[in-house]
Amino acid sequence: MFRLCLALALSGAALSPAALHAQPAPPSWIMPDILGAAKAEGTLTVYSSVNEQEALPLWKEFEEATGIKVNYIRGNDSALTSRILIEARTGQQSWDALVTTNVTRLPAPLRAKIEPPQASALNPKFQDAGKTWYGVYANYNTPAYNTQKVKIDKPPKDFEEFLVHKEWAGHVAIDAMEFPWLRAVIAHYGEDKGSRLIGRFFEEFRPSPVDGHLALARAIGAGEYWVTPSNYVNLTNNVASTGGPTDYWGQDPVAVILGQVTTNVKAPHPRAALLAANFLVSKEGQTAVSRVGRLPVRSDVPPVPANAIAKLGDVKIYPIDFTPDEEKTWQKRFQDLIRGR
Repeated sequence: MFRLCLALALSGAALSPAALHAQPAPPSWIMPDILGAAKAEGTLTVYSSVNEQEALPLWKEFEEATGIKVNYIRGNDSALTSRILIEARTGQQSWDALVTTNVTRLPAPLRAKIEPPQASALNPKFQDAGKTWYGVYANYNTPAYNTQKVKIDKPPKDFEEFLVHKEWAGHVAIDAMEFPWLRAVIAHYGEDKGSRLIGRFFEEFRPSPVDGHLALARAIGAGEYWVTPSNYVNLTNNVASTGGPTDYWGQDPVAVILGQVTTNVKAPHPRAALLAANFLVSKEGQTAVSRVGRLPVRSDVPPVPANAIAKLGDVKIYPIDFTPDEEKTWQKRFQDLIRGR
């Protein structure tokens, strides 16, 4: 007992007062050269389409690390874009950062050019070459199916092989606004072949349109439909995690819709906005993104579940974004296919 007490005393004596009171290292995304100015700005206003259940814990981490209060405004992608355009026309400047999948629909002059240091770890495909936006999370679009209705030993490796499974006809659903997937198929096969394959799909499989990717994931899990050629991996996993008999496989092409962050070129709090962008693309920020059920864009941050992305295998990835005019064109093309099915 005496020797144990002596050892503890000696080990304690070896620690200096500074070591005993050492503070933990700041997060990697903290930018010391702008932190003081960002804190002086006082607040940060974030517009985003991410639901509050996922977003608020994420921004709480930012607030606790910086002392900067976050005003979080949630809306759907189209509503937020419209709001920003109206504010720009009337000279109002309410927002600092925008996190949606619709960032590229904003006119380029409204998006600030920024270079968050942590973005150096991102895949070049997951950031804007012009440095006006950066990926925050990735929606991988893959086939999903009900495991009680569909038994496949060897899943189709591409969309052309998917069309071989005529037994699925009449039991297939697709998101009613899945025009990004359409664009990926055309990009993968070329206009002529891609159009022929898409035409066969709508004619032979008669897919039922479903409003929203979450509703689609739930409908597949409930067995209302057997299979879909395209839905978000994270939503399929979410339904499976609650006991739904659903799963997915990797199949060429995989359209990737990025949740992106951009900052206002006339942001009321520009330094806080830059710090926020750096947080979102950092390892700590991406870990928080993964923890709330989104798939991260950094390769050094594991998704949840850990094999969510690796499970796709060696597939062709097509990050998809649109200008406003492109969106109208592809949306009409897809809707014409739905109406003519």
